[in-house]
Amino acid sequence: MTVGDEVVKRLSAEGVETIFGIPGKQTLPLNKAMNEFGIEFVMARHETAVSHNAWGYAESSGEVAGTVVIPGPGDMNAMNGLKNALNDCTPLIHIAVETEPEVRGGDGIHETPPDTYDNVVKENYLVEEPQAAAPIVAEAVRTARTAPKGPVRVGIPKNFLTMDVPQAAPSDTTPPKPRQPDVDAVDTAASLLADADEPVIVIGGGVRASGATDSLLALAERLNSPVLATYKGKGGFPEDHPLSAGVLCGGTSPEVAEVLAESDVALAVGTDFDAVSTGQWSLDVPEDLIHVTLDPNDIGTGYEPSVALVADADTTLSMLSDEVPQKEGTGAERARTARNSDENRIKELIDGDEPPLTSPTALRAVRSAISEDTIVTADAGGFRLWTLVSFPAFGPRSYVNPGSWATMGTGLPSAIGAKTANPDSDVVALTGDGGLLMCVHELHTLAAENIDVTVVVFANQDYAIISEEAERSYGLEDMTYGWPRASLSFDLIAEGMGIEVMNAETSTEIEETVAEAVESEGPTLVEVPTDPTEPQASEWMTRPQN
Repeated sequence: MTVGDEVVKRLSAEGVETIFGIPGKQTLPLNKAMNEFGIEFVMARHETAVSHNAWGYAESSGEVAGTVVIPGPGDMNAMNGLKNALNDCTPLIHIAVETEPEVRGGDGIHETPPDTYDNVVKENYLVEEPQAAAPIVAEAVRTARTAPKGPVRVGIPKNFLTMDVPQAAPSDTTPPKPRQPDVDAVDTAASLLADADEPVIVIGGGVRASGATDSLLALAERLNSPVLATYKGKGGFPEDHPLSAGVLCGGTSPEVAEVLAESDVALAVGTDFDAVSTGQWSLDVPEDLIHVTLDPNDIGTGYEPSVALVADADTTLSMLSDEVPQKEGTGAERARTARNSDENRIKELIDGDEPPLTSPTALRAVRSAISEDTIVTADAGGFRLWTLVSFPAFGPRSYVNPGSWATMGTGLPSAIGAKTANPDSDVVALTGDGGLLMCVHELHTLAAENIDVTVVVFANQDYAIISEEAERSYGLEDMTYGWPRASLSFDLIAEGMGIEVMNAETSTEIEETVAEAVESEGPTLVEVPTDPTEPQASEWMTRPQN
């Protein structure tokens, strides 16, 4: 077999069932082998989408997908999604065809130095001998799956792929077990929590990654503690639970922030306390802070913990639950006060049903139209903040959104990945028109592959979060960065690519249309016009309440 065959065979043996990419002459040996070894190949329309595809696949399933790109432009186009996956600790395998070693340094076609990608992946492997390709791929999969997980790049020179050379036998590729907590540190943390009058739990994406929702529920109920989620923690604790208190994000209200600030002990699990979730560490946290994370470099970022554990979230939460007593307390009341405060703010924007609707009004209608176990992928931008604070999520793998990288144009590609990973689940992509414009070509992927995703686009014909800031802080005119004089017809765009299109303007129409779209066979786009002058969540939700 050729090296290309051996690489794909090894990916299949390691459990990689799907690869996203765009073929080029350099990748054809790999594409041919995918057909032979039964790996599904989903062809995107631009390489910026392929790493977002694989990210959505892993975020919604916990499984690893692959990406394959050509050298240079293809590889660099995928960097955006690789960095997003790195920040989110999301595993994927990125196979990049490299310039031939004898040409490297001579400005060969598409040549980039291999170390260009070092800072956007967990590990960047370069295959320097053809005999090493398969074992390096095996090691790369192991690295991606080793907690804290992340994207791994493997660069393989083009000329190696067609060589027929024996491959070295790989070592054991079973990832090590997650780090176990120090027993003494668990005892200390349990004592702090047992003595606390008003504890709080803050969760990040590590709860999802470790499958810790059940142990989190058990501990929160045992402590009677409110639970706050970060961007990546959303969905890790069901938001219809009485102890769910809100999301720490750019739209965090003062009342939600008070749940954290007025607690006497905080347990932070699976979060790195990044600057985005904490408002550059402007949120007040209790002096007694217990921080559980898998990356020791996270400890002390922004906040000094009194107890720190470099350990798996699920195991740590289970051990703490076994040690702390059942507590009475005001946790549910504190969480309800925060939720009610947010609800009162949002209700002020839900005034009638006259189009164009505000985003919270439209989001509420979408939520009513779909089941709790529908997988929802949410794009970034100002639109995402309204989604974070007003669109409840009920399961750790049912809500997908980017974390601190916050790149726009992820909603549709990640939905493609999510549906590919979960073919029997309903998948809905929520996006603004600005975000969709950054990946609109992937509507054609939906159509060509007949991927049954419902895309709901909230169209306000503006990069509204930017225009609002431009008007408020710099005195520029309203909708400075909008396009009302060159309005888009997503009807024509989507229909031209072979997508069924529906339109909805009122809450009732949204509920009926989205439900119909989800039930229909094949991909559908639902266009919902929204108010370009509505307040941004970053301003509306964070203002003091009268």
